Amino acid sequence: MSEAQFPGRYQLAEIGALLAEPARAAMLLALIDDTARPAGELARAAGVSAATASAHLRRLLDGGLLAVHVQGRHRYYRLANDEVAALLEALALPRVRPLTPWKGDRSLRLARTCYRHLAGRLGVGLCDAMLAQGYLHATTDGLCLLPAGADALAAAGLQEAPVRGLLELGGRGCLDWTERRLHLGGALGVALTDTLLEAGWLHRRAGSRVLQPGVDGLRRLAALGVRLEPEH
Repeated sequence: MSEAQFPGRYQLAEIGALLAEPARAAMLLALIDDTARPAGELARAAGVSAATASAHLRRLLDGGLLAVHVQGRHRYYRLANDEVAALLEALALPRVRPLTPWKGDRSLRLARTCYRHLAGRLGVGLCDAMLAQGYLHATTDGLCLLPAGADALAAAGLQEAPVRGLLELGGRGCLDWTERRLHLGGALGVALTDTLLEAGWLHRRAGSRVLQPGVDGLRRLAALGVRLEPEH
């Protein structure tokens, strides 16, 4: 991110004001799983009337935190981008000391979506392994997949065409809120997670951000060098 992209003090204050209203915060958190929801559903999540929800949604749109998709007479709201999701996830961190192990749901800690990319112990382990084996390269613009990484993913069982498409995408390190280490985010992280899901290495848990790795998926990830450290 360039210096020009950082918010100034007035922009930062506006973001703070948007998040300070509990109803708006509830709407944003309802969208952190990368869903697109109508205003009525968000109003119920926030516990406000339709008119009040409309005013809040307008402010969130004007503030750049939401995007809207219009389909006929219907409007569906979603988070503007993964940077907004990362901000919300960071602000919603449990208030624990930095060295205190997280004591929440073990399946959520093992693997989950952070906006749309793989997070948790499995996400951190995959990022660590790909960096250690030279499959990912860190640049001033973020992280990129190298040809050796694409070859390794294909050899592990992913389809060739989507794997080659990953070479064109940029990624970034995203601080994992349970592991306090980096997992792979950005467009590359999203596309890689989608590829793992399509291949059946991971499965979504209905109504949750939890991702469940299959036995075959864990075996193939282990072939890429992914090692899950014991839980503390």
